[in-house]
Amino acid sequence: MVIAIDGPAGSGKSTIARLLAERLGFVYINSGNLYRALTLGCLRHHIVPTDESQVLAYAEKASIDYINGRVHLEGKDVEAELHTDEIDRWVAPLSAIVPVRHHINALIRRIAEGKQVVVEGRDMTTVVFPDAEYRFYLDASPKARARRRYEQGVSQLSLEEIEQRIRERDEIDKNKAEGSLKIGEGVIYLDTSDLTIEQVYARLIEKIQL
Repeated sequence: MVIAIDGPAGSGKSTIARLLAERLGFVYINSGNLYRALTLGCLRHHIVPTDESQVLAYAEKASIDYINGRVHLEGKDVEAELHTDEIDRWVAPLSAIVPVRHHINALIRRIAEGKQVVVEGRDMTTVVFPDAEYRFYLDASPKARARRRYEQGVSQLSLEEIEQRIRERDEIDKNKAEGSLKIGEGVIYLDTSDLTIEQVYARLIEKIQL
């Protein structure tokens, strides 16, 4: 079974997807972290993340995997390095490169094959798993999403700067040539702006029949 969740950055999809996976005993896959790991690898190898040919060449030889719900790059757990301001700056334009999306989507499908999974990202419900048994789109206002990011304490930016970055990221995600952020037909929509994680969990779990 595949439970697919899409939504913009800061909508709560990563937290709720991980929670669902833990409580249901499913495998958790954060597609965004695979793009972030690829971005990290590019920066480590002094590859400009907007250089399509170099990024794709690196992606095709890089070792990126999911082990126990955590991303590994070149055999090492890099989860703690994936949410810096520098990665935030580059991951959206890198993920807009169409051949790179094809590569990561194929990787996600390989990781999920034959498993019970909860997978989240930007185009999981529309491109990667359009036939998933359950498809959700989580949303929240830019202000609510910026506040959540700010309260995580991992950014050096001000609250206003974070909100501006989020709005810029939304524009990139919604206007990608392929895999753009959108609400697919038949996908269940939920605004999480004023909901706690437990409230979001309750709304989703009542839709899932195991």
